[in-house]
Amino acid sequence: MATKLDYYAVLEVSRTATGDELKKSYRRLAMKYHPDRNPGDTEAEAQFKQISEAYEVLKDDQKRAAYDRFGHDAFEGGMGGGGGFGGAGGFSDIFEQMFGDMMGGRRGGGRRAGSDLQIQIEVTLTEAFAGVTKPVEYRTRKLCEACDGTGSSDPTQGRTTCPTCHGAGKVRAQQGFFLVERPCPTCHGSGSMVKDPCKVCHGVGTTEETRTLDIPIPAGVEDGTRIRLSGEGESGGKGVPPGDLYVHIAVAQHDIFQREGANIYCRVPVRMTQAALGAEVEVPVIDGTRARVKIPAGTQSAETFRLRGKGFSVLRSAARGDMYVQVSVETPQHLTKRQRELLEEFEAGADEQDHSKANPQEAGFFAKVRDFFDGK
Repeated sequence: MATKLDYYAVLEVSRTATGDELKKSYRRLAMKYHPDRNPGDTEAEAQFKQISEAYEVLKDDQKRAAYDRFGHDAFEGGMGGGGGFGGAGGFSDIFEQMFGDMMGGRRGGGRRAGSDLQIQIEVTLTEAFAGVTKPVEYRTRKLCEACDGTGSSDPTQGRTTCPTCHGAGKVRAQQGFFLVERPCPTCHGSGSMVKDPCKVCHGVGTTEETRTLDIPIPAGVEDGTRIRLSGEGESGGKGVPPGDLYVHIAVAQHDIFQREGANIYCRVPVRMTQAALGAEVEVPVIDGTRARVKIPAGTQSAETFRLRGKGFSVLRSAARGDMYVQVSVETPQHLTKRQRELLEEFEAGADEQDHSKANPQEAGFFAKVRDFFDGK
């Protein structure tokens, strides 16, 4: 076998060439040796093929990494006689042993079940708290009624080996320097085909249908929860169990409540006078009831009060979390003349008070300011 030239030498670039440098050199050389520009020149044609082959490998990061490490053996079964990336018994088989089930089923070609389906359901926060049953409509495949899932107009005629996969039920496709297995697109993984296909399902054995299901959403479900409904996926054909249906739950945000696990948080605005004098405010609860919260005199903004057992439901349990009410003290706007007079009178009397007691945060802050400037 003739020795192949180094791919970098073929493209006239260094081994550290960037992707843009590879592309630029490839275009220049391809234009120079293209058969249309060199009619009848066999050497130019051979050179053009080498250039194309080299660029096909080096433009792909995975192939280039393999080439840099193993040279041409990476693609021609060298690698010390082990079979290379493209041959049997080498790296591709190791890859299949590690990831075969993820890439399309067992070795040997048989399908274990029909395809799984995935859908998403959005529920409100109150629905997630109480639990709800949601009707969903989705497209799937069922056994063909015309041929009872055999795929044949005349089941007595039997089946023939699939010409695409030659009975293996799967085909291989190269991605980078990996070989990835997928179910055969012609026989859909069965490895064989009917001689006289059913006129309704065209030999597949299944037909499309729109199915409606009532999905039970349990109380306490969290955003991103996945529910598996066994056997509600696509039919795999005669004698093959159907796949599963996976329902992904998306919990919508609420205008009032925020949830963290089993706890509920609610931000409640109170008037400045209520915070100063003390008050009792009514707040909503996620279960649709109301609760009263006592706001002590002198309450500051962002202070939080806990209501035990008023939070979110716990999945598969009768327990509930807690509710936390965070106070937001609101400064009044658009004062009346009388209100302004009263506030001005209030502010005028502020100098007569002990600030460390009446306004401890203010007093503490400006004490730190004085220390800062004195130290400076």
